[in-house]
Amino acid sequence: MPRSSHTPLTPVPVDLTPEPLRAPWAEPGGPARSLAWAAEELQRLGRPVTAVAQQRTWNLSAIWRLDGAHGTAWLKQVPVFFRHEAAVLRWLARAAPGITPIVLADDGTGRVLLDHVPGEDRYEAGPDERAAIAVDHHAIQLRAVDDVAGLVAVGVPDLRGPALARWIRAALAPHDVSVVVDLLAGLDDRLAEVRRCGLPDTLVHGDLHPGNVRSDGTRRVIIDWGDAFLGHPAFDILRLTETLDAATAGSLREAWAARWRADVPGCDPEQAVALLRPVAPLRMAAVYALFLAGIEPSEHPYHAGDVPACLERAAAEAKQD
Repeated sequence: MPRSSHTPLTPVPVDLTPEPLRAPWAEPGGPARSLAWAAEELQRLGRPVTAVAQQRTWNLSAIWRLDGAHGTAWLKQVPVFFRHEAAVLRWLARAAPGITPIVLADDGTGRVLLDHVPGEDRYEAGPDERAAIAVDHHAIQLRAVDDVAGLVAVGVPDLRGPALARWIRAALAPHDVSVVVDLLAGLDDRLAEVRRCGLPDTLVHGDLHPGNVRSDGTRRVIIDWGDAFLGHPAFDILRLTETLDAATAGSLREAWAARWRADVPGCDPEQAVALLRPVAPLRMAAVYALFLAGIEPSEHPYHAGDVPACLERAAAEAKQD
């Protein structure tokens, strides 16, 4: 039955004990401080804020919509291990204008203020739209090949070649990796063979699924670059096609391979994809392991199953070699 308006509310205890890994937006007063920073930046840009709406908050990000007479902006705040996203977006604005969000301001700690991108997130994108996303992304990756050093200089994680194997092993060290012990043992040799396939290292989005693309029907914008790193381009086409049936995924990967063969004569994209199929979920297991290492313990239940699930996928892919 409905609660009477005169029924007293029961106090709920809140633990305010300091936690070193607590997200800034989860601290008392944290959201107010972030919104004050964003409002000041927009005021400086001549875009005063008249309305604020929180869109989401969890252990990996907090997002607010800020509206005003001069348009909409978005405040995104992420943990420090994602703070290179703003640097990636600034590089992309110069290298591939119009394909990624525009940074209005950032503070170097994980707060970034983004201009509005019209449209909707394309979670339900079909094969044709995914093919178009792959073409857009190929142009970005091809441009990044010539500026890897510049991207390293602005803080993009460098996971090229042997560095990827070291990073994966370090991230997974606290976890039970028994199901992938053979894959890990042969990882250096596998990655060396991948390098012999001849594709260049480049900027990798790291989570290129259609939900990280917005479109209004005429323009596509690739968003959410917090997982970006420098490494092998095949990781992104594997992510973009991983939920598709085998025939459709194969067709998109063939088109991806043809583009790379045209741009890098003599390379072997198909072999690189085959070799990296088990490494892709292994890398994701390492990503989730680092999430767990970087967020407060009370948030661990939200990701506790992700590491073993990715390791099982990696083991299953390795059996198909």
